[in-house]
Amino acid sequence: MASTVKLLFCFLLTISFLSLFPLSSSAKQHPLDPLTPAEFNLVKIIVKRAYRLIPHNISFQYVGLDEPEKQAVFLWQSNPARIPHRRARVVTRLNKQTHDIIVDISTRSVFSNKIYKGNGFPLLTIEEQEAATELVLGYGPFKASMKKRGLNISDVVCSTSTVGWFGEKKSKRVLKIPCFYTEGTVNMYLRPIDGITIVVDLDEIKISEYHDREIAPIPKPEPTEYRLSHMKPPFGPRMNNAATVTANGPGFTLDGHTIKWANWNLHVGFDARIGSIISMASIYDLEKHKYRRVMYRGYISELFIPYMDPSEGWYYVTYFDNGEFGFGLTAVPLEPLNDCPANAVFMDGYFAGQDGSPVKSPNAICIFERHSGDIMWRHTEAEMPGDVREVRPEVSLVVRMVATVGNYDYILDWEFKPSGSIKMGVGLTGVLEVKPVTYTNVDQIKEDAHGTLVAENTIGVFHDHFLNYHLDLDIDGDANSFVKTNLVTKRNTEAKTPRKSYWTVERETAKTEFDARIVLDSKPVELALVNPNKKTKMGNHVGYRLVPGFAASPLLTADDYPQIRAAFTNYNVWVTPYNKSEKWAAGDHVDQSHGDDDLLTWTNRYNFIAH
Repeated sequence: MASTVKLLFCFLLTISFLSLFPLSSSAKQHPLDPLTPAEFNLVKIIVKRAYRLIPHNISFQYVGLDEPEKQAVFLWQSNPARIPHRRARVVTRLNKQTHDIIVDISTRSVFSNKIYKGNGFPLLTIEEQEAATELVLGYGPFKASMKKRGLNISDVVCSTSTVGWFGEKKSKRVLKIPCFYTEGTVNMYLRPIDGITIVVDLDEIKISEYHDREIAPIPKPEPTEYRLSHMKPPFGPRMNNAATVTANGPGFTLDGHTIKWANWNLHVGFDARIGSIISMASIYDLEKHKYRRVMYRGYISELFIPYMDPSEGWYYVTYFDNGEFGFGLTAVPLEPLNDCPANAVFMDGYFAGQDGSPVKSPNAICIFERHSGDIMWRHTEAEMPGDVREVRPEVSLVVRMVATVGNYDYILDWEFKPSGSIKMGVGLTGVLEVKPVTYTNVDQIKEDAHGTLVAENTIGVFHDHFLNYHLDLDIDGDANSFVKTNLVTKRNTEAKTPRKSYWTVERETAKTEFDARIVLDSKPVELALVNPNKKTKMGNHVGYRLVPGFAASPLLTADDYPQIRAAFTNYNVWVTPYNKSEKWAAGDHVDQSHGDDDLLTWTNRYNFIAH
């Protein structure tokens, strides 16, 4: 017997889409719908009422749906009268402590409240980051440092950087503040003001450390402009916007957050930490006249970006974009015709501000049919009289979101195909994060520069982007097994033909979580999730293959602190039993975490898969 499993796929991202469709206000609420603005307000009232006797401000670090247990959702699906309790997960800061709270929206009460005693701090809020940068811009010693460099303080813009963890037993909740000079350009990240260390204590709301170490050169403002309206010739090729419009409107229906398209039925959600979420994706079987389950839940669990400069001003730059900054918090409004094609339908997202009030993220998600011009399937029967030919175009459904985390913009696509395939895609754009140097030509570089000279006085620092996908697959039900199929070369021992060799398959079904840890390499292998209790007419197990693209493993040493915190990158594929609490691969509270509550910890603690 097999158990339900989660598939977590980690890969290295290499730099290698106008119509409005209003949500139906009459749509019945789905148990996995994200929290509504009214629910955010209710949660805020409930939490503040619980702490009304404590004379301190409560900071709401995260508010999101506390999803019901999976079986409760399936019971609701079969009997909509059985509505699961609607709950919210809330993380607050109060009296320099982190509180993990579950609010029961159905009963309007606090269901549970625990003070977090472990390592690490919660998701940063937009408001506290803005407060930290404003604090620096008004700080006397910083103004003096700018004057010493001959810089106009009105042209200085500051950002925030997490500090990581490097063996400290106790840590304060702090941020480092990098600043940039914008005179002559809006491309701030290409004009860093280096040589100054600024640390802000978020709990005390004060600058706790300031060192003006050295005066470094600032890269020139030209040619860093990227706005087309401000650019000078020569220009790149001008492109006309590609319009794809169907005469009868969108080729899909949207009922609340549920989409029906072609043979697919799926649910789209939004979360402050992880952004877009795909749930309950199922495909219609024409022969059995019913939808068959494929994926219960899918989202990007974490994104780890370690920079490779170990110097004083850079060693700590090892971001965890989801757990520290939030894909939902950094979601940007999608532009019709540019981010999404003319046939796109848009969906707003909501998250809680630092005071708990709902904040609207307009046009956070777009949904559209993609007519790529590719061929889905074709065949010509040249030997038959009359030239028999069949060609079918590739058409797919795309759910898109863009998160802009600092200098990088991540284009996050979920693509569903009539063939039953699901394709996850991440596009990486934006601008580089650079380090100012004295070099103007590569011939001047005599030591490891930890990057590439991309312009005068400008090093693009080496770094990685590791994304971890959380895929809770329920192939034709929740009893699934993980099967690894090895392609093995065999010698032909039959003397009847001149063939000397052939290849065949040898299958292994994972019995433990250790068996299901996979590092992808050059060896030919196929990975699949199958339902051992369901078979095709021919007797094969029903299943889905994982078809990875380019994948890579981390190059940091295992004892390096950033790698300890990002142990989920040790393997490209992990498979674990379903556990609702194991949502985020780097742990619940990632900022300055110690790597002791993450995917590696879970698999070491529960090293089994029922089978």
